[in-house]
Amino acid sequence: MSGETRQIATNSNRRVLTASLVGTAVEFYDFYIYATAASLVFGPLFFPSKSASLQLMASYASLGVAFLARPLGAAVFGHFGDRVGRKSTLVASLMLMGGSTLAIAFLPTYAMAGWLAPTLLCLLRFGQGFGLGGEWGGAALLAVENAPPGWKARFGMFPQLGAPVGFIAANGLFLALGVILTPEQFQAWGWRLPFLGSAALVAVGLWVRLKLTETPAFAAAIAHEAPPAVPLGELLRGHWKATLCGTLAAICCFAVYYLMTAFALGYGVTTLGYSRTAMLGVQLGAILFMAAGIVAAGCWSDATNPRRVLMSGCAMTVAVGALLPVMMGAGSLLAIFAFLALGLLVMGFVYGPLGAFLPDLFPARVRYTGVSTAFNVGGILGGGLAPMIAQALADKGGLVPVGVYLAVAAGLSFVGLLGLKPKAE
Repeated sequence: MSGETRQIATNSNRRVLTASLVGTAVEFYDFYIYATAASLVFGPLFFPSKSASLQLMASYASLGVAFLARPLGAAVFGHFGDRVGRKSTLVASLMLMGGSTLAIAFLPTYAMAGWLAPTLLCLLRFGQGFGLGGEWGGAALLAVENAPPGWKARFGMFPQLGAPVGFIAANGLFLALGVILTPEQFQAWGWRLPFLGSAALVAVGLWVRLKLTETPAFAAAIAHEAPPAVPLGELLRGHWKATLCGTLAAICCFAVYYLMTAFALGYGVTTLGYSRTAMLGVQLGAILFMAAGIVAAGCWSDATNPRRVLMSGCAMTVAVGALLPVMMGAGSLLAIFAFLALGLLVMGFVYGPLGAFLPDLFPARVRYTGVSTAFNVGGILGGGLAPMIAQALADKGGLVPVGVYLAVAAGLSFVGLLGLKPKAE
């Protein structure tokens, strides 16, 4: 390969990896500003109640609306991703997700519009989830289907790195607002600013993605034979076992993420009595360990295989569940930081390899649909109601049942990983 050809390939790879990372960074920014607002202000603003715990659980329930929309988005965007192509589908999913997030900034509260306010909030949350249903799977395929031999997991980890990048952007902005604004100003109008800020991130994501070309795997698949008329039907007829096992494999990462972020934030502020700024600062530091875990898992997966790394991560998650009541309930902010750092580090090992593991379960002609379906149905089972269930468990029995809940999620993913070894196309 000549020097000029190598340079073109390098530039192309950089563009692909940037596009996959930026898109999922926007995705997690959008999702986490909602999760943070749900933990801090959406309860009294949109779901007023005499009980602070009931307000928080209603707010967490609205968080779960997006998870109900995700499989629908996966089916729709997967259909077009397998028939039309990865690029145009990714652009559409990003626009829908970003537009829904931006619109939340302009919503009236319950005091202004009564029942219409939470209804509109849940509708826009549905739009976020519908767009996200096609986002992660397409970003993972964009990276993996352009990966050189031996680099699938390291390319596939870039969409996953969008999670800590988006988290840092969202959490950092909320932390800055907590310092600049008074609690009254933040609750009155300050919470709207992160939703407005999403517009700038979406513009960057679109600018990068519109410059992409189609992936080699998709181009080869449609050159070989016509795309399936109904990709979801073909997936369920011929690849149901891979879809089931992939879905189970994705459960653990969602449970870890939403317990370490949304639940921990709400529990720390509402039950333990720490300030919002203190808890956001702790989480902002801890999320760096998630990024480290994703990179380590990607390198380890290419050296061995993604399935083995995911299984190891599930075993580590059981240990995290055992430590949860001890460290979260220790009465020390330092202990909480150490626990969240450990939990998010371990999440890197149950999340990072999914970008390489899930695409390897499906042939290219139904891969977008298969990856998106498995990932997003796993999201419902693992994360859709995780903060609300964890809060209810903590209210009734303390933190021990929450730790058991996390261990059960890890066990389900381990079973899924045992059920099927991925087969490369």
